[in-house]
Amino acid sequence: MSVGLLIITHGDIGRSLLDTAVVVMGTCPMSTRTLGIPMASDPELQQERAQQYIEELEQGDGVLILTDLYGSTPSNIACRLRTEQVAVITGLNLPMLIRVFNYPALDLYALAEKAMGGGREGVVPCMPGS
Repeated sequence: MSVGLLIITHGDIGRSLLDTAVVVMGTCPMSTRTLGIPMASDPELQQERAQQYIEELEQGDGVLILTDLYGSTPSNIACRLRTEQVAVITGLNLPMLIRVFNYPALDLYALAEKAMGGGREGVVPCMPGS
């Protein structure tokens, strides 16, 4: 068993990040689903869909939800789904996703910590002289 991964974002952002991470890694090392939230969608309907994905992904070790922007509809949907077995991290970026894929055997909360570290450490200034 392993942690499942659900990516909930605005539009196709999550699918694009997932596709890119799979190309970079050469594989998708964990059970993963994406849910793109259209701008003019019913949040309750999208939350029901997200709950269905969680039920599909949950194999006994929990589900990590990564979402793009705290306080937005995708994030609000994700936060309403939090339980002891569902962790939510916002601020999704490509380094965060690749970090998660590098540690698929970790437990839910250790994987959430790795996700946050990857997201933070992936933001690097590229300035002259550095």
